[in-house]
Amino acid sequence: MQIDILSLFPEMFGALQASLIGRAQENGILKIDVTNFRDFTTNKQHHVDDTPYGGGAGMLLQVQPIAAALNDVTAKHGPSDRTIILDPGGRQFDHAYAVELAQCQHLTFICGHYEGFDQRVYDLATDQVSLGDYVVTGGELPAMVMIDALARQIPGVLGKQESAATDSFAQGLLEYPQYTRPADYQGQTVPFVLTNGNHPLIAEWRLKAAVWRTLKERPDLLEKITDPTIQKLVRQLNQRDDLSSFNDL
Repeated sequence: MQIDILSLFPEMFGALQASLIGRAQENGILKIDVTNFRDFTTNKQHHVDDTPYGGGAGMLLQVQPIAAALNDVTAKHGPSDRTIILDPGGRQFDHAYAVELAQCQHLTFICGHYEGFDQRVYDLATDQVSLGDYVVTGGELPAMVMIDALARQIPGVLGKQESAATDSFAQGLLEYPQYTRPADYQGQTVPFVLTNGNHPLIAEWRLKAAVWRTLKERPDLLEKITDPTIQKLVRQLNQRDDLSSFNDL
């Protein structure tokens, strides 16, 4: 997958050279290029922002340098499947959207700064996306979060692709709790079912534990689930108030 990023602060994206995303680039699964759209401004001062018509606080990013940078990206890598503006008023990013974007071959992210964009910049994009109901200084950090989340869904990025299938939200549930050695740490013990090697029972426990955790921490997620097996587990677990730990499942 080709990923292009338009930003005034390319140095922020050094984090994408590390860990799994860095390895995916080394292996040719991802190719990430960052373009500083300040390089495409036509004014002598290299300004990319100006005051709003009609007055108001802050400075707006101008359409000209961003449009020129997008044209340059298209000339180099072809048209993007999706061009995404990071904007607090956009569609909220979630797991389903990450899976959707992972099917694309070419994505472009436009990272804003200052007060926002000239409205005509939005006409250059296919998507407006927000990480949540809050505002951060620029679009760089949200872009990195989105790239990390969608890259996990691309075959070959993770060591074991089934890891993505069991992530929280992949099945609409929070992920079941996991344990490693020691089996007993200061009286806190690993659920016995996970230690006996009975894989059908382990799978059953993991589903029940995922439902229990979702019921306690994010019950709103269960409203969207229509699977009758999960709905039955919800009803059963709702009737039990004595579960103090996952050992009780």
